[in-house]
Amino acid sequence: MKKVIIKNIAYIVLVPMILGWFASCKPEKKDSMKTSIDLHQGWEFRQVKKDSWMKATVPGNVHMDLLANKVIADPFYRTNEKDQQWIDKEDWEYRTTFAVEKAILQRENISLNFEGLDTYADVYVNDSLVLKADNMHVGWDVSVKKYLKEGKNSLRIYFTSPITKTIPLYDSLGYILPANNDQGDKRVSVFTRKAGYHYGWDWGPRFVTSGIWRPVHLQAWDNATIQNLQINQTALTDDKASITGVFEILATKDAKAKVSLGGIDNGFKLVENEVDLKKGTNTVSINIEIEKPEKWWPNGLGNAKLYQLAGALKINGTVADSIKSRIGLRTVEVINEKDSIGESFYFKVNGVPVFMKGANYIPSDNFYNRVDKARYEMWLSAAVNSNMNMLRVWGGGIYENDMFYDMADEKGLLIWQDFMFGCSMYPGDSVTHRRITQEAAYNVKRLRNHASLAFWCGNNEMDEAWHTWGWQKTWNLHGADSAKVWHDYEAIFHNILPDAVKKYDNRFYWSSSPKIGFRDLRSTKIGDMHYWGVWHEEKPFAEFKNYIGRFMSEFGFQSFPELRTIESYTIPSDWNIDSTVMKSHQRHPRGNQVIREYMQRDYKMPKDFKNFIYLQQVQQAQGMRMGLEAHRRKMPYNMGTLYWQLDDCWPVASWSGIDYYGRWKAMQYHVRKAYMQTLVSPTEDNGITAVWVVNDKLSNIEAKLKISILDFSGKSLMEKEMPITIPANSSKSYFSSKTTDLLKGMNKKNVVLVCSISDGDQLISRNELYFVAPKEMLLDVPKIERSIAATSEGFKITLKSDKLAKDVYLDAKAEGVYSNNYFDLLPGETVEILFTPKEKGATLAEDLKIMTLVDAK
Repeated sequence: MKKVIIKNIAYIVLVPMILGWFASCKPEKKDSMKTSIDLHQGWEFRQVKKDSWMKATVPGNVHMDLLANKVIADPFYRTNEKDQQWIDKEDWEYRTTFAVEKAILQRENISLNFEGLDTYADVYVNDSLVLKADNMHVGWDVSVKKYLKEGKNSLRIYFTSPITKTIPLYDSLGYILPANNDQGDKRVSVFTRKAGYHYGWDWGPRFVTSGIWRPVHLQAWDNATIQNLQINQTALTDDKASITGVFEILATKDAKAKVSLGGIDNGFKLVENEVDLKKGTNTVSINIEIEKPEKWWPNGLGNAKLYQLAGALKINGTVADSIKSRIGLRTVEVINEKDSIGESFYFKVNGVPVFMKGANYIPSDNFYNRVDKARYEMWLSAAVNSNMNMLRVWGGGIYENDMFYDMADEKGLLIWQDFMFGCSMYPGDSVTHRRITQEAAYNVKRLRNHASLAFWCGNNEMDEAWHTWGWQKTWNLHGADSAKVWHDYEAIFHNILPDAVKKYDNRFYWSSSPKIGFRDLRSTKIGDMHYWGVWHEEKPFAEFKNYIGRFMSEFGFQSFPELRTIESYTIPSDWNIDSTVMKSHQRHPRGNQVIREYMQRDYKMPKDFKNFIYLQQVQQAQGMRMGLEAHRRKMPYNMGTLYWQLDDCWPVASWSGIDYYGRWKAMQYHVRKAYMQTLVSPTEDNGITAVWVVNDKLSNIEAKLKISILDFSGKSLMEKEMPITIPANSSKSYFSSKTTDLLKGMNKKNVVLVCSISDGDQLISRNELYFVAPKEMLLDVPKIERSIAATSEGFKITLKSDKLAKDVYLDAKAEGVYSNNYFDLLPGETVEILFTPKEKGATLAEDLKIMTLVDAK
C-alpha cells in the first residue's frame, strides 16, 4: 500500500531588493541589501569562425536570432525546417559588456546567475573561464567577484553544438540506446540533458536549439543571503492552519541575525527569531499559524485561495535579503493501494476524492523565448474554460517557467509533473548521473512550494516501451547490453529521482507513466493507463468504452488545424494531405492514412480539401467525446482522464484540441461539454441504451431528467420525464432500455435521442445520442435562420433551423472566441451563441459562414 499526503504549499519568488540598469550596475542606495541586476541588453552573437557579429535577444536562442537578422526564413513555413538543420551542427558565441561601479565591487560577494543555458556553454568574464554548463534544465550561480574590474567588463558565452558534442559518445557506447522520436541521423538526444522534443517528435519538428534561454542576472550581497525557502504545511483544519517556513541561508562568516516570516494583510502573524548564523549553509525554521483558514480548491470545487507571505533576513538591524511567497492551504493525497480489482490510482484533495479532468501539456513553442505571459494565459485560461482541474506537464519537454505554475496556482489547476525523460533509454555513466542528480534537486526545490503541484512522475512510457514495444529486438539489445540498459534505467528512476523527491519534498513519486502498457490486460486494473488502441492500432472509437483503466493519463486522436492556420504555413497548391508540405506538417508516419481510414468508416468522403479539414475536425471531436464521457461514466472505477494533448509547439496535424495559434478545434468545444461539472451522458452498448448522469460537485442535486426521441424534422416520437436526486461525486445510470424496444416502429437512421437535466427552468446539461454512423444518417439540407446583435463584449448570434443541423460550424473573418461551436441544432429550437472578437472594432455580419455536416458530403 502506498498512501502519501502532500502538505507542501506555496509559490516562492525571490524579490530583487534593488534594481539597476545593466549598463551601470549602480545600486539605488548604498546599504547591505542584496542587489540583483538583469543582464539582458547589448548582446551580440555569431557563428564561430565567422567574423560577422549580429544583434541578439536575451533570453532567446540561435534560431530566433538568425530569424530576426534575416539569415533564415520562418522555420515553420512550408518545408523551411529541412533547410535549417545545419544550425545545430555549428558552434555559436554570444557576448555583451557591462560597467561595474566601485560600489558594487566593494560588496563582499558578486555572482552571475543564469536561470537557464541551452546547453553546452562555456562562460567567460573578461576572458577568464568561470563556468562550464552542461544541462539545460538547471540554473547556474557562479562567483565572479575576483574576475570583475571597475568600469567596463565583458561577458562571453561559447555554445558547443549539442550534436557534435555527443556524437563521440554515441559512437563509443558499443550499442544504440532507444530514442524513438529523435529524428537525427544519429540519435544522440539521450546523451544531453536538454528538452527531448527539440530533436523531433511524432507531432513536432526538429530544431535543436542553443542559447541563453532564461534570464541572467548579476547579484551582489554582503554577509548572508537567503538561498531558498520551503513552506511545509504541518496542520490544516477548518479552525487553524500551521506552517513551517524552512529558510536556507548562506553566510560568509559567523553572525547574529534575525529571521522573520509572516502574512501580508491576511491573518498570518509575523514571527521573528534570533539566530546565530555559522559560516556556510544554515537551516532556520519558523512556525506561523492562521485562524479560520480558507482552503485552496481545484477548479470547479471552490476558490483557489492564495495567501501572501513575506520573509526577511536582518543583520546588524538592516535587511540583508528578503523573499515573498504565495501559499495555498490544502492537502493532496495520491491513493495507490491494492483493492479487489487490482490497484487504485486516484487523488484526494482536502480529504475528498476528486475526478481529474484535463489534458497533457507539451511545450507550446519550439522556440521557448516566444512563450510569454499572454501565451501562458491563453493556454491555462483555455484549460479553465474547458472545465479542467489538472494538466500533466509531459516528460519530453521542459520544467515550465515559474509563470506557468503561478497561473496554475491562481486558476486552481493541479499539475502532474513529469521529470524530463520520455520514450527513450538513457546512459548510466557517472557524468549523466551527476547531471540528473543536480537537475532533480534543482527542480524539486524550485517547484515544491506551488499549491498546484500534485505529484512527481519519473518518465513517460519508458517502462511500458521496454517491456511491451519490442525495443530489445528493434535496437538489437541482448544479453549483457540489455541487462546494462535496464540496470541504468533502475538507477535513475528507482533510485536517483525518488531519492531527490524524498530528500527535498514529501509528495508522491510514480516511477513511470503508465505503470503497465495497454496491450497487457492488467493495465485496465492497475495504476494509470495510456490507451492507444484507438489511433495507433486503428481500433474503432467504440473501443474507448471497453478499455478503461483506473486513471486514463493518455489517449487521443489526430486532426489538422483549421484552414486559417494551414494558410499560415502553406500556399494553395499545397492543399492536399499528400503534398510534400502537408506531409512535413504531419510527423506521424501513418497519420494522414489513419485519419482517412477512420473517416471512410463513419463519414461520406468530402468533396474537396476545405471540407476535408472541417470533417476531420468533427471526426476527432466526436471520437474523443466518446472516450471522455466513457471515462467519466466509469467513476469511481476510473478517477481521471487526461487526453493527449492540449496544445501544439508549431502549426501541425496533431492530437491537440487547440492549435499553435490558440484556435480551438472542434474537439475542444466537445471537451468543454464533456468536462462539465454535472453531465448527462447517453450511451448505446451491446443493444442497450442507457442514460447516465455524472456529478463532480460536492453536494447533491435535485433535478428533472427529460428523455425524448425526435426525428430529424423535429417530430416528437417519445418523451419521458422523471425527478431524480443526483448524489454528490457520483456516476449513475437513471434509465435503461433495449434499443430495439426503445426504437420500435422508428427509423434509426432518422432519429436522435435527446437527454437533459434541469433545475427548474435552469438547464444543467443536455446531450444527444445517434444510433447510426453519420454516413448512414438521413440528413436533409437545413434552413438556418440567423440574426446578429451587438453586445458590450462582442456579438450575440441567434440561430434557428427547420431541420436537424448536424455539427454546426461558425466561422468569420474576425478572429475571436465562440461560446459554442461544432454543435447540433435541433429542429425548431433557438440557440444563442456569444462571439467575443480578439480585436476591438471587429464586425460580424454577412461574412459569418455557417457550415453543417451535409455541406461536407
